[in-house]
Amino acid sequence: MGQPRIGIYPGTFDPITYGHQDIIQRAARIVDRLIVAVASNAGKGPMFSVDERVALVRDDIGGWKTSAGVAIEVQPFDTLLMNFAVSCGAGVIIRGLRAVSDFEYEFQMAGMNSRINPDVETVFLMASERCQFISSRFVKEIGRLGGDISSFVSPLVQERLFDRWAAEKAEREFEL
Repeated sequence: MGQPRIGIYPGTFDPITYGHQDIIQRAARIVDRLIVAVASNAGKGPMFSVDERVALVRDDIGGWKTSAGVAIEVQPFDTLLMNFAVSCGAGVIIRGLRAVSDFEYEFQMAGMNSRINPDVETVFLMASERCQFISSRFVKEIGRLGGDISSFVSPLVQERLFDRWAAEKAEREFEL
């Protein structure tokens, strides 16, 4: 029996959506161990800190195991993805594609990653039809404006988002 296939599914997960969950479940079918890698991505100005996002992902997928018994781990990272992959012993990076508009960016990133470390493959998983339009950015925008986000995120994530928005609103009112 060879070495276990370790895969990394990196992202900001601000917040985790049903689209992310779909890719996680499907990615776990093609590796022996899956690491959901939560990027710090301070440049994106995330709503939640990296520690909050790690906890949210862990809570949201808590205890998942695939039918093949693949354990799914959640870890933060703030280094170059290829360096993180090497430190984890990963040979596969998993990326989700929602639409053609994602492809150019992902294609360029896969090319750069391959140049940095040709031993780590990038595998693209197409978003399932029910998740193609879901993005964390849209979820936050819709929810912040009072729209129904229950078909995009789990009840747990929805609750955490509403709690955050309520806290932000209270803080703004206090400053006035």
